[in-house]
Amino acid sequence: MSKENINLPKTAFSMKANLQNKEPQILKYWDEINLYKKIRISSKGKEKFVLHDGPPYANGNIHMGTALNKILKDIIVKFHQMDGKDSIYVPGWDCHGLPIEWKIEEKYKKNKKNKNEVPIIEFRKECRAFAEKWIEIHKEQFKRLGVVGDWENYYSTMSFDAEAQIVRELGKFLKEGSLYKGFKPVLWSTVEKTALADAEVEYKDHKSDTIYTSFPVKKSNLKELENSEIIIWTTTPWTIPANKALAYNENLNYLIISLNEGDFKDKKIVIAEELLSSVIKDCSIKSYKEIKKFKGSLFKNTICNHPFLNLGYNYEIPMLEARFVTTEQGTGIVHCAPSHGPDDFNLCLNHGIKAIETVDGDGKYTKNVPLFEGIHIFKANSIVIEKLKEQKKLLSNGELIHSYPHSWRSKAPLVHRATPQWFISMESHGLRKTALKAIDDTEFYPNKGRERLRSMIETRPDWCVSRQRVWGVPLPIFIHKKTKEVLIDEKVIENIATIYEKEGSDCWFSDDAQKFLGKEYAAENYDKLSDIVEVWFDSGSTHSFVLEKRKDLKWPASMYLEGSDQHRGWFHSSLLESCATRGRAPYDAILSHGFVVDGKGLKMSKSLGNVMAPEDILKKYGADILRIWVASSNYAEDLRIDYSILEQHAESYRKIRNTFRYLLGNINDEFKSIDLNKVKLADLPELEQYMLHKIF
Repeated sequence: MSKENINLPKTAFSMKANLQNKEPQILKYWDEINLYKKIRISSKGKEKFVLHDGPPYANGNIHMGTALNKILKDIIVKFHQMDGKDSIYVPGWDCHGLPIEWKIEEKYKKNKKNKNEVPIIEFRKECRAFAEKWIEIHKEQFKRLGVVGDWENYYSTMSFDAEAQIVRELGKFLKEGSLYKGFKPVLWSTVEKTALADAEVEYKDHKSDTIYTSFPVKKSNLKELENSEIIIWTTTPWTIPANKALAYNENLNYLIISLNEGDFKDKKIVIAEELLSSVIKDCSIKSYKEIKKFKGSLFKNTICNHPFLNLGYNYEIPMLEARFVTTEQGTGIVHCAPSHGPDDFNLCLNHGIKAIETVDGDGKYTKNVPLFEGIHIFKANSIVIEKLKEQKKLLSNGELIHSYPHSWRSKAPLVHRATPQWFISMESHGLRKTALKAIDDTEFYPNKGRERLRSMIETRPDWCVSRQRVWGVPLPIFIHKKTKEVLIDEKVIENIATIYEKEGSDCWFSDDAQKFLGKEYAAENYDKLSDIVEVWFDSGSTHSFVLEKRKDLKWPASMYLEGSDQHRGWFHSSLLESCATRGRAPYDAILSHGFVVDGKGLKMSKSLGNVMAPEDILKKYGADILRIWVASSNYAEDLRIDYSILEQHAESYRKIRNTFRYLLGNINDEFKSIDLNKVKLADLPELEQYMLHKIF
């Protein structure tokens, strides 16, 4: 038998992929031929598919979550391109905010440089340079993943055009009256000295001091409550000096019991019937006597004294009905500090009790707090507990490990603190209603994302958009010195935006106010606000300065695609900004994916030693193996990865490659241009006809 009688496939297609070395050559070739431009030219006039890129922070090397996100986007963009559409991808970056400020401050600390001594403009320039550096690094890292996009014409939230449009968007809220100044509790970082958005908060286990303390009844319509003491439980003893009320549930049953021991010997205390056993256990109460059982509604008009009555807290503490009081934990009665909790604030406000500033930005008690002024709240628990003991108002104290909010950047525990901030109302112009309707009109992949976003919008408070930092777009607000009225003038807003388009927003901090006010208003009559807008408003406005401004794109976007955490982040802020200014969502569809975890399903962390860097995977396997892992995983759930999983995908790739190599060998690498429309089925061999029949 000769070789003429044997099928010996011949091909120049190598057996080994050598992806680590071959892929960079392919990427270089794509750049040389300007592949993205060629695709755009060939797609001109076709139906557009626009996947709008959610901007990552220009800060630090990409991680596995970023790689997953960018590869998923690339797969979907290329699918729609191959499906005959003009599928456009413009990458973007989020450049303002705390993450970058902290990096510059860390550099200052290493060099023993005091940030407060650095001029604002100089600090902002360093932040800008830092962001620019990381954008360039990210661009190369994303390209190495095989992601095709308009890398030369990317967008960033710190571009002059973006900053100008953000001002215009804020002006729309200002004009309609939905942007207002309020004094409300917000999540506050005493380390970063600013308010934080929900999306900037992470919950971690935290050890808190707990106390059961008493509020003596001063007067009540219920005779048996006379000379009794209302017991509350809290994990924040430091808020006791800020107490203004007690909350109860009118539908619960309560008990008056007498004790026979310690500081509470011969005293009557009041707790919820359902929580009696847990209070007895926690407070190590050996014996008690039940005096009366009554309905919570009988608390009406009851007034108590503050535990620190004899220490300068000589004011009445009313008992107020509240549905948020439950029997999940505590005593069935909740102590309310309106300056340090949203529920407390709203309840007290509805009863004419105003919140005051009890804690400053550094976390220290203000002069409004007798006895404790100047003490840091995180050092105050032991002092408060000691004072309660002295006043014989402490029934018991202990510790509790529970989930508690922390800053995602500094990792410091957060507190609710009432401060003057700027808010966008969810109700005054029907924003909540519009946003909920927009959710119904949006496609969700997977569908469970719809209810997740809906539940957040249904219950969220007004949007706090001000921040007490310097690296960001300044709120374009002037306040009249005498009348305290906010200046609302479209011409002023447009003047500020026009200036930013030429100079950027740095000038707000360096130039005279008259420059922004124009000729119609005298600068000496106005105070210029120094707060910046929160970064989620920045990124939530990208649809306005990317989708609407670029002629090659379209508004609304075909799709937004991000991790599931963005239901409270970018999906959320974009929805609110667009619904308020344009009456609908800026996207037709939302696709959300899970998080990257290790092979056992555990969260990746340095402490566990299970962190995998995209860079290491690229060196060992190349980008295609990583892309195959993404394409073959269930994006809707958390995605597992380790080297054994990647090895399985590498083996699958080898099988696919060898199959193609065999097929190429059979046609001897001859690729003739054939018009398949002119090929007649009857002219083909029977086996070919059979295979075509099976395929189609």
